Amino acid sequence: MPVLPVVIIAPTWSTQRICGDHEGQRWGRRYRSHTSSGEAGPRTVSVKGLEAGTRPSAALAAEARGGGFTRRAPIRPDSPAAVAARCHDPSVIVDDRTGAEGLADRLARLARVTTLLTAADEVEAVASVVVEQGADAAGASVAWLTLREGEDHCRLVGLRGGQPGDQQRWATYPLTMPAPGSDAIRTGERVVVSGTAEIDRRYPDLAAARLGGRSVVALPLTVGSRATGAIGLLFAQQRDFDATELELLEIMADSCAQALQRIAAQDAATRQSTRLTFLADASTELASSLDYQTTLANVARLAVPTQADWCAIDLVVDGRLHRLAVEHVDPAKVQLARDLAERYPADPDAPTGAWHVMRTGRSQVIAEVTDEMLVAGAVDDEHLRIARDLHLRSALTVPLVARERVLGVMTWVSAESERLYTEADLALAEDLAGRAAVAIDNAELHSETLAAAVQLQHAVLPESLPQVDGWEVAGHYSPAGRTEIGGDFYDAVPLADGRLVLFVGDVMGRGVAAAAAMAQMRSAVRAYTAIDPEPQAVLENLDRMFAQYPTDQLVTLVYLLVDPARDELLVGNAGHPPPVVLRGDGGRTEQLPLAEGPPLGAATRPRTVEVVRFGAGDTVMAFTDGLIERREEEISQGQQRVLEELGSLAVPDLAAALDAVVERLRDPARDDDVAALAARRTPYPGDRPAP
Repeated sequence: MPVLPVVIIAPTWSTQRICGDHEGQRWGRRYRSHTSSGEAGPRTVSVKGLEAGTRPSAALAAEARGGGFTRRAPIRPDSPAAVAARCHDPSVIVDDRTGAEGLADRLARLARVTTLLTAADEVEAVASVVVEQGADAAGASVAWLTLREGEDHCRLVGLRGGQPGDQQRWATYPLTMPAPGSDAIRTGERVVVSGTAEIDRRYPDLAAARLGGRSVVALPLTVGSRATGAIGLLFAQQRDFDATELELLEIMADSCAQALQRIAAQDAATRQSTRLTFLADASTELASSLDYQTTLANVARLAVPTQADWCAIDLVVDGRLHRLAVEHVDPAKVQLARDLAERYPADPDAPTGAWHVMRTGRSQVIAEVTDEMLVAGAVDDEHLRIARDLHLRSALTVPLVARERVLGVMTWVSAESERLYTEADLALAEDLAGRAAVAIDNAELHSETLAAAVQLQHAVLPESLPQVDGWEVAGHYSPAGRTEIGGDFYDAVPLADGRLVLFVGDVMGRGVAAAAAMAQMRSAVRAYTAIDPEPQAVLENLDRMFAQYPTDQLVTLVYLLVDPARDELLVGNAGHPPPVVLRGDGGRTEQLPLAEGPPLGAATRPRTVEVVRFGAGDTVMAFTDGLIERREEEISQGQQRVLEELGSLAVPDLAAALDAVVERLRDPARDDDVAALAARRTPYPGDRPAP
């Protein structure tokens, strides 16, 4: 039997149009027609059913003409008709195979789809598998994947086939709109409709006739008892689906639903982890400083771009909203956002917006900002232009509430990211706002309490030191970084005979009790000085006072009595850091002996007194332990630093020099109060420095 070339005859397409030049040549080389013995001339194979705009169907038959006979046979997968059909549309599945062979092929294809869905890690990947491989397995000409958006809408996430513009037209649509997908989602039941007329009657917006559709199937994606989406399939031929085919399609839908549920769970876990990390970072930032203006500005930067494209924080100042911080994902738009707030301040009486949230203390979410909203809220054309330039997409505003007081508001705006805020985003923003409000309130409370503590401390310290002929006296007090008042005190008392009493003490502890004890101690020292100013007498009288009136307060004191007539400095020390002396003859420094006696009230033997030469031009400095103590450091190191800095007091302005020395020497952590007292003996004509 000679093998003759085969010519493809189709009503509207040539071989090239069906398959393309290369595919047509390959097809022509592979498939030849056989003639019976003795027959001459080319044999023609005609593929019927390839009409313009349609897909080959189960009715396709191969018809061989020649020599006056015609032969019809079912299409085989490797037949010219099947190849031509696949060249026309690669998604074509020749369904004319019957029996185990066709079912096995569909099962194999469906198994591959299920495997791909199991591996998909994004919604877009699931959509691609469903509308491509899933549609191929089912033999559909058009396929789509729709997900439920909230309670009332559907969102198209994948589409193959259809008419130009369908992607935009069906991007989102109401759940109540007549459509196969929305019906399947709403009822939770599969939808099967055959016949173009019936499809058009039930779903006029689907335009099945234009799509060449003769059967449509919609399968709900069910998770538990809720349909979260639907797969839609449109077939070019009218199909009578048997139970096996529908079961296979539902298996695909179940696999799709499980994949989407898994991805949603993974996304939710990722979002929750991101939110917790964000809250942890924000909390650390808020706790890092009592300068709430700086910390809130840093929090605004943390929110962008992880939670918002634009974050603004406004505080209530004198009854007005003051923009404390603003951050934008595009730095160039930060000033634009500030201009918007400054040139077009919000209406305090507006029923929405920052003022409304501040007045009511209730959060507000605008899930989607529309252009109509911008137009309605614009004051003029320039206002509208700026608002449009910011590309506002979604927004939420939450109050900053602490102790039932609204301190301000925080606003998140979505723009370039196209994010639409949800209740979960609102909960996160309210959580952050609550933490920020507490930080603001704590900072304000700290500032007020610290101011009150400093005022109380200064109230029990001398308002000013005495002006004494022949002396320059300067005092310094600085509180710790904490709000509780400390117990450091000092004073200078000139005596009628020309001598000068100086003392510095420290009541251990903090708070009102320490302040009260400090005030009592200062008064007691002054009182005993009036009776007998000698150091031993004053310290022993104080010890008797502690014995008579026991207290839990531990008090240290260094008491100095300077006698210019004798060029002597008498030192009584009850457990206090030793003073230091700067000599006026060239800057020599000396540390006076360490305390031999215990704190007040703890002495078991008579107090001792050190006598030190102290001449004209000499300077003595006494201080509390806050000046020299630092964590994880020997106290001797602090004492050495004092000696090294002491020369800085050899300047005309002793008060300014003392302030500067204390600032350089004290612990940067400011864990303790510091009190310091310095006295310089000014030389008279004929005075000579002490040896």
